[in-house]
Amino acid sequence: MSSDATNMLSPTTRGVLGKVRQMVPPMLEKFHKGQLGRVAVIGGSQDYTGAPYFSAMASARLGCDMSHVICTPAAAAVIKTYSPNLMVHPLMRQSSPSHHSDPPSPDSDPTHISGQIIDLLPRLHVLVVGPGLGRDPLMQETCARVLAAARERKMPVVLDADALALVTKTPELIHGWREVVLTPNVVEFGRLWKGLKDNPDEAGTGADTPERVEALSRMLGGVTIVQKGAKDLISNGDTTLTVDVTGGLKRSGGQGDTLTGSIATMLAWRKAYLDKIWDHDSNLGEEETLGLAAFGGAAITRECSRLAFEKKGRSLQASDLTDEVHTAFLNLIGEVVEKQG
Repeated sequence: MSSDATNMLSPTTRGVLGKVRQMVPPMLEKFHKGQLGRVAVIGGSQDYTGAPYFSAMASARLGCDMSHVICTPAAAAVIKTYSPNLMVHPLMRQSSPSHHSDPPSPDSDPTHISGQIIDLLPRLHVLVVGPGLGRDPLMQETCARVLAAARERKMPVVLDADALALVTKTPELIHGWREVVLTPNVVEFGRLWKGLKDNPDEAGTGADTPERVEALSRMLGGVTIVQKGAKDLISNGDTTLTVDVTGGLKRSGGQGDTLTGSIATMLAWRKAYLDKIWDHDSNLGEEETLGLAAFGGAAITRECSRLAFEKKGRSLQASDLTDEVHTAFLNLIGEVVEKQG
């Protein structure tokens, strides 16, 4: 850890980050490609190509071995020019105008489209769904089918942006799925609350208190919610953590994508920790490590924001956070060194 960064942390936050550090795999010669994380971001459409890129790159920069983007062909052509480090799969499809005389097309069949993505799931550890997804009905229906398949595998999934609209519409997709993490901002939280609560007026426009975050989590059967705000609130309905790491003051679009990618890598490392792919005597449980993964991703994102804002000020853009991911990790968690067993 960087002494300058940790001096700004509360004792409680330092303690939680100490637990997060236990989940971070050391760099050992015995590991092979893919063991330290295989993450896929589902999103990216004709109008939105930056969001899935920022999410996947945050995942990669934090230390995930393999970062994928699953998007439409139009988005894939653009995203591939951003970085050669990402694996881009043009498997998603958007709705197109149809005529009664047109024969049925596989490109308009959500079962066919989702089937190609579902075939990839055994190769992945974590999904991020939502960045740049849009509200297109075919895209949303495809994601619903992929989520149902991921749930059967008890796969960790991070849902953000337009995927949260899918939750509001069909909450049964994720109700009781403990491996799900939602990352709403204040406005998105308000929409979720209004869509799920019998008396939506109680919530105002967003989550003002930990109690409301806890209540929303319980309404969804104990999923983990990361409520983004001046301080991030993380709750599974029973346990609530507050991320009070200082962030930057610029609220540019795309910073939440760094969050989803960072949480995804933390969830992949959680799997490595629980699978004991390295020797450790830590005994953190499955439930606790879900919250710790979310906390670690949120803390690193806030530190990225602080570092980028110090350099860029009001000109800060989402890409500036991407450049700070590794430094933020070193500042808050530090490199984990362990002799090979």
